[in-house]
Amino acid sequence: MKRRYAMGSFLAGAAAARAGDEMSGPALLLAGYAVGGSATEASALLAGITVSAAVGGPLLGALLDRSPRPGRLLARALALYGTGLVLILLSLGRLPLQLTVLIAVFTGLLGPALSGGWTAQLPRVVPRERMPRANALDAMTFSLASLVGPALAGALAHLLGAPAAVVASAVLIALALPTAWTLPTGLDRDRDCDRDKAPPTASLTADLAAGIRAITRTRPLARATLASVVSCTGLGMLITCTPLLGERAFGSAAEGTLLLTCTAVSALAANAVLARRPRTVAPDTIIWSSTLLLAVALVLSATGHPVLVVAAALTAGVGEGPQLAALLAIRHRESPEHLRSQVFTTGASLKITGFALGAAVAGPLATHSLPTALLTAAGVQLVAALSFHAL
Repeated sequence: MKRRYAMGSFLAGAAAARAGDEMSGPALLLAGYAVGGSATEASALLAGITVSAAVGGPLLGALLDRSPRPGRLLARALALYGTGLVLILLSLGRLPLQLTVLIAVFTGLLGPALSGGWTAQLPRVVPRERMPRANALDAMTFSLASLVGPALAGALAHLLGAPAAVVASAVLIALALPTAWTLPTGLDRDRDCDRDKAPPTASLTADLAAGIRAITRTRPLARATLASVVSCTGLGMLITCTPLLGERAFGSAAEGTLLLTCTAVSALAANAVLARRPRTVAPDTIIWSSTLLLAVALVLSATGHPVLVVAAALTAGVGEGPQLAALLAIRHRESPEHLRSQVFTTGASLKITGFALGAAVAGPLATHSLPTALLTAAGVQLVAALSFHAL
């Protein structure tokens, strides 16, 4: 019963923190536009809080690995992230844009705490034999957050104004603090789980180097990481294209957000099935086969036919959801105990970078030709599958 409560608390905290994180991007965009009246200012805020995650992830992971109480360090990171969101909001229109963006950059350094940093603590909560199902349930919190977060941000912005959406995202993150603070240590979970745990290295720099080596030299980790980053680049292209896709297929750019909702619901359903039968398909097989499903979805999207576009959105979710669950499972399985957090946060940072790169490429390409952009994204997914088998 105690373990079941711990797992329930872990999932509730993860869902709250990640919903707040998913809210924060749209909320900042809306607040930046509402206060500054400029799409340039709004996009600068989002870029600032996103791009710095690539730097913050490895460092945050190394600190979590070195901490005797990683849950408390994780809670502090969440508190600082939520505080940063509020500071961005308070500085809008009161400070020069450059300073506001700088606050966003420093806030974004802590972003991987809500994804990889949190998931890395899962083995402290459940025993090894329950990890496959627990991992699938954890992956479901990502899909749930991507479904609820943007919708809640839009609804609050409409009813109470964009600043209220930013505050609500910070509140959701704050709700996760008690769970993070009380996460058990490795010894609390299972006293024999750390017998093979290596002692911390002499310096933080050495830990960072060891984490990179663990990802690049462990073959299952290396190929899963590479394939997922390339695939995330393709997803960044797809999401950037959704407003134009909604306009072309349904006559309204706003319909593009409904396509993302379809994808999130489909991903949630696929991971729910996976949670019931977590050992049906090997995670390594799911990683590369999911990229093929995403490629099919992108080809269907390129047709522009309304029925096929909806089918594409649902197919994308079936690929995206299990891919994330499989990636997390491989990281849990292959990560050295003393480098687990760093592997997770570094992997999250790389995916964020790939997503941002895909979004940057897709914008001009979709403006020139939407089908070309979508077919290019499909090609990227095929590259992801090939890269998995190339290593």
